[in-house]
Amino acid sequence: MYKLLFLLFENQHINISTLKERSYNLRWAEVEKGIIPLTAADLDFPCATPIIEAIKSYSNKGYFNYGPTEGMPILKESISSYFKRKRNVTIDPKNILPVDSAAFGIYLTCQSFLQPGDEAIIFDPVDFLFRYSIEKVGATAVSFSIPNISEIDFSMLETLITKKTKMICLCNPLNPTGKVFTKNELTQLAKIANKFDLIILSDEIWSDIIFEPYVFTSIASINEEINNRTIIVTGFSKSYGLAGLRIGAVLTKNNQLYTQLLLNADHQSTIHGINVISQVAASTALNECNDWLNQFLTHLQKMRDLCVEKINNINGFSCQAPQGCYVVFIDIKKTGLSSKEMHAYLLQEAKVSVVPGLQQWFGKGAEGFIRISFATSEAILTTALDNIHHSMSKL
Repeated sequence: MYKLLFLLFENQHINISTLKERSYNLRWAEVEKGIIPLTAADLDFPCATPIIEAIKSYSNKGYFNYGPTEGMPILKESISSYFKRKRNVTIDPKNILPVDSAAFGIYLTCQSFLQPGDEAIIFDPVDFLFRYSIEKVGATAVSFSIPNISEIDFSMLETLITKKTKMICLCNPLNPTGKVFTKNELTQLAKIANKFDLIILSDEIWSDIIFEPYVFTSIASINEEINNRTIIVTGFSKSYGLAGLRIGAVLTKNNQLYTQLLLNADHQSTIHGINVISQVAASTALNECNDWLNQFLTHLQKMRDLCVEKINNINGFSCQAPQGCYVVFIDIKKTGLSSKEMHAYLLQEAKVSVVPGLQQWFGKGAEGFIRISFATSEAILTTALDNIHHSMSKL
C-alpha cells in the first residue's frame, strides 16, 4: 500500500490539462503556455482517493439539504479528536466552527475581537491575510520582525505592546520562511499574552507539513491559561489539496470567545455558512487519509532537499531549509535586482513564475526575497530550477 501511495506523487499522476482548466490564483490556469508556476501554495497532485469516493457516495443519494448552522457533527468531532490525538489540545466539538476557508477564519477572528483604534501584532514577513484582516476592521497591524528561522527572543515583542494592543497573530509554521516555532519560544509568547491579557490568533493551517527532525507544538497545548485565550484557525488546503472546496475551521476552548465568533460568522442567519460537500471531504481527510498524508510528506521532504541544494548553487541566490511549509524563501539581494525585477526576469528568461517578496504579499521584511512552492513532481521542479540556474548564469 505504501508503495502504491508513494507512486501517486510521481510526474505521470499530474494532469496538466486539468490544472490548466482549474488551477487559478497565479497558477497553471493563469500563466501563459510554457510557464511553470511555482507560485501559490497549492498542490499539483490530485487529492486522496477516499475523499473522491466519499464525495461520490454522498452525492449519489441526490439530497443536498441545509446542514447544521454550526457545522456537521462528524466534522466537528473529527477535528476535536485530531487536536486531542495529534496536538495535545482538548477542545469540545461544540466549540469548533467549520467555516469557508482558513482565510475567512482569520478575518472572522479579527472582526470578532478588534475594534477601530485597536492594535494587533503580526510577524514580518508573514502572509498578507493578517494585515488585510486587521486593517479591514479598522484596527492597526504592528509588525514584529522575524527575518529568519533561528531562535526568536520574544522579550523584544513586549516593547510593541501598548494599551491599544488586543491580539497577537501567530502563524505556525510561518509562511513564507517555513519556521516552526519551538516549545520554548511558544512558552515565552504565552507568558506575554497572559501577562498583558491578549488573545492569541494561532493560524495552524500548515501544521501537518513539518520536516524531520522538527516537531510542531500548538501554543494552545502549553498550559490551560493560554489555551483559554487562544483561537486556532486551521484548514485542509495545504495538507489535502482541498483549496477549491473552501473549508476551514476556527476553534477555541473558551465558551465566551466561541459565542462571539459564532455571532459574527452569521451562520445562524444563513447569510454565511459552510457547504456540506466540503465538510464530507474534510472529515474523510482526517479520518481516512493519514497514510496518504504521510507519503505526501515523504515526497515533500525530498523536494525540499532538492530545492535547497539547487537554489544554493545558483549565482546570487541563497536560502535556508524550511522547517515546515512547502515553500522556500530565497534571498536574492546579492543579484542586485529587486523582488519585483527578479519576478519579471525569471518569468521572461526562465519561463518560471515565482512570488515576489513584495510588501503587499508578506510585509516590508520580504523585499529582496522571492518565494517558490515545491508541491509538485520532481520532474517539474527540476526543470524549473534548472531553467532558473541557466537564466541566472546569463545575468
